[in-house]
Amino acid sequence: MARICFICGKGTTKGRSIKRRGKAKRKGGAGRKITGISKRTFKPNLQKIKAEIDGKIKKITVCTKCLKSGKVKKVI
Repeated sequence: MARICFICGKGTTKGRSIKRRGKAKRKGGAGRKITGISKRTFKPNLQKIKAEIDGKIKKITVCTKCLKSGKVKKVI
């Protein structure tokens, strides 16, 4: 199963992590220099829960934002 929310479709996104070194100019340094850029992924906070969908109980993955807002009803 993919890392995608069943309700809103939120999934992983890609970005960059920038490494810097040096002292800032305003603090008396020569300025911050970029020494490396690496790729990274941002993963959503997904939870596996039992929920009622179309009158049937299913086990789905849902992001915490959908759980908190009440878009999903948990089954105990």
